[in-house]
Amino acid sequence: YLSRQDVISSIRNNLGLNPTLLNVRDKKAKGIGTLMVDVRSSYAEPLTIEKLFKWHEMLLGHEKNLTVGAWRSDQAPMQVVSGAYGKEKIHFEAPPSASLAKEMKQFIAWFNATGPGGKKEIKKAPLRSAIAHLYFESIHPFEDGNGRIGRAIAEKALSQTVGRPILLSLSRTIEADKKAYYNALETAQRSNDITSWVAYFVKTTLAAQLQAEQLIDYILKKTKYFDKFRGAFNDRQLKVIQEMLDAGPDGFVGGMSAQKYISIVKTSKATATRDLQLLTEMGAIKPIGGGGRSTRYELNLALAGL
Repeated sequence: YLSRQDVISSIRNNLGLNPTLLNVRDKKAKGIGTLMVDVRSSYAEPLTIEKLFKWHEMLLGHEKNLTVGAWRSDQAPMQVVSGAYGKEKIHFEAPPSASLAKEMKQFIAWFNATGPGGKKEIKKAPLRSAIAHLYFESIHPFEDGNGRIGRAIAEKALSQTVGRPILLSLSRTIEADKKAYYNALETAQRSNDITSWVAYFVKTTLAAQLQAEQLIDYILKKTKYFDKFRGAFNDRQLKVIQEMLDAGPDGFVGGMSAQKYISIVKTSKATATRDLQLLTEMGAIKPIGGGGRSTRYELNLALAGL
């Protein structure tokens, strides 16, 4: 799993939001953060081979055993396979490496021709994005990173057609149900009828948009929450509240308990109980579930003005 904080630090570094560049330990997170910023900042530019190679270098430049910033060159077939040895099932076989230069030249030409003002313009953003992603994934031009680059291409297509950088993450939504994604992709790659793929992808895009809106709403509530209780928390309470807020819109799993409080701030049971009671009295948290030892707490974001 990627370090969430390292991804955030990488994005802030690339946007110039950090007075001093933060150290990003997770090299994968650093690459993805850099890629995310570049996809959005260059969304209006035509797609080029150089841009795809640059994205690949951003993403996997730290890898020592991969061909980075170039098409795959291995003569062996690029296959998606499952099953035990001797009982393998080939789900898909990409074009051989010898034809990649031609295939990608055609893909890039199609992508730019279907963009805004192009000779074969596709005006419906989700439709163009769905086809672009499927087209790229079916060529599978890189040794690794095709999925991540393919999603970057899909987001670029959405942004170009909409006319502004879109604020959503297809990767996050797809990762939440990878089985559905691979099933839809495999079905589409076995037929010239891609209706079901487009339906799946449009649904996924809408889900990603909804998640983005929910996240923005949550961030605004989080900001107002801190403004309301500015200076009211002691150091222990502040650390726990931050931990609960960092859990995101879905909330802190299982709610906060005295035992979890003790574990987070390394304090006594009496202190944890007293801190939680004070947080409840000031309206920062509210009890959920049963009482007594089984009492759990959640953030009280449903305050006036939040």
